Amino acid sequence: MTTRPQLQLLSEEDVHRIHKESLILLEEVGMKIQSKEALELLEGAGAPVDYEKEQAFFPSSLVEEQLKHAPSSIRIFNREGTLALTLEGDTIHFNPGSAATHLLDPETGERRHPQTEDVIDFARVVDALPYIDAQSTALIPADIPPLLADRYRLYLILRNSTKPIITGTFALDAFQDMKQMLEAIVGGPKNLRKKPLAIFDTCPSAPLQWSELTVHDLLLGAEAGVPIELISMPQLGATGPVTIAGSLVLHNAESLSGVVLTQLAAKGAPVIYGGSPTAVDMQFGTARLGAIESIMLTCAYTQMAKHYGLPTHGYLGLSDAKLGADAQTGYEAATGLLLAAMAGINNIAGAGMQIFESTQSYEKLVIDDVLAGMTKRFIKGVDITDDTLALNELREVGTKGGDFLRLRHTLTWFRQEHYLPGKLVDRQPFESWQNEGSLTSLDRARTRVKEILSTHEVPPLTKAQYQDLDAVVAAFLKRHKSPSLPFGPT
Repeated sequence: MTTRPQLQLLSEEDVHRIHKESLILLEEVGMKIQSKEALELLEGAGAPVDYEKEQAFFPSSLVEEQLKHAPSSIRIFNREGTLALTLEGDTIHFNPGSAATHLLDPETGERRHPQTEDVIDFARVVDALPYIDAQSTALIPADIPPLLADRYRLYLILRNSTKPIITGTFALDAFQDMKQMLEAIVGGPKNLRKKPLAIFDTCPSAPLQWSELTVHDLLLGAEAGVPIELISMPQLGATGPVTIAGSLVLHNAESLSGVVLTQLAAKGAPVIYGGSPTAVDMQFGTARLGAIESIMLTCAYTQMAKHYGLPTHGYLGLSDAKLGADAQTGYEAATGLLLAAMAGINNIAGAGMQIFESTQSYEKLVIDDVLAGMTKRFIKGVDITDDTLALNELREVGTKGGDFLRLRHTLTWFRQEHYLPGKLVDRQPFESWQNEGSLTSLDRARTRVKEILSTHEVPPLTKAQYQDLDAVVAAFLKRHKSPSLPFGPT
């Protein structure tokens, strides 16, 4: 028998009170929604709507009813059509954070804007890492027109990884293009609905607003059966109350409004309750994603999502440090990833990401893969069986002063019981470490990245997939009267 380690910050009474306060907020204050289509959906369902102010008020009965339709389990598949992620209960999966505008150069350590080659290399490294379960459109390439970056980074990842993808859009016409790219890989809209390859993030704007772009994507995604991930982002003390409880009410209200909209667009549409809340640093005015308060708010809203029976997402494992492998990076990432897993967050985003969610680091990425492996081992808990209790082996060795190294029990169980992190973690004798060059964590991480980029090969797409995918890209390039991309169809 195994008991899974768990974290709960809220009592049952707390959960019910947060729910009640959120319903009051939605009913009395409502949401500003910059979409006539969404307002009409809400009005048709009995919600009071003010079209002039672009505001809707959500009756509690409407929220409660639509929660009943949202699925409690979502399955995401990889490029080969194999089940890769099951978002339900307390299952955990890891992926890099999305949409970084900067990259720490793996050779120089310089913080710079990423280029096409960086998007490709980052995707290949993620593809090779055993404990990072999914890709994200992690980097925004700076060498192409900004309004095409959302589509282009998805295109690059589809060509350079088999893993499922968490992504999002920057423009109103992007969702349909990106959906068509996914359909080109899986063989059409029916197959995409049956075996979704990607999750689309949609982000309300705190406090209590949905922009035209995010609602547009939310409604289209729901209608297409593409999983929608709700990313509420209150900043404690800025765009949300400074208290964790107050921002939790805000976060929950925004998320519930997103659930209602998805279900009105298409009953049973797959929707994930997620977020990326931050605590504002009152001295520097920065958004502290590695702060313990940000972690606490994320773990608390996860309890709310589980109360509703919804799949969960959280931005944890990030660091606000400026280097890819220093002490602050390590303790912020490890704390976030471990507590996220104990909270049972299904989709944990943040591997590789630092400096206020703006920068990706190869070194942090490969170190976070090790941390994810450690975390998955921890979550397995302590297995209590006749074999693992090892009473016969304890009798055999007894008080004779021997050891357990020679026993078959040790050979049988050590790989099952012990997580083996490889060369990235140093556990050799001090003299051996000195003789091999006194390598730091940063040194070992850079070596690991170079090894992956020099050896890892991603299975290619089929000829038909290449042709169909390139046709979608060529079409939107023509529509935007854009020149050819650095890598892709002309």
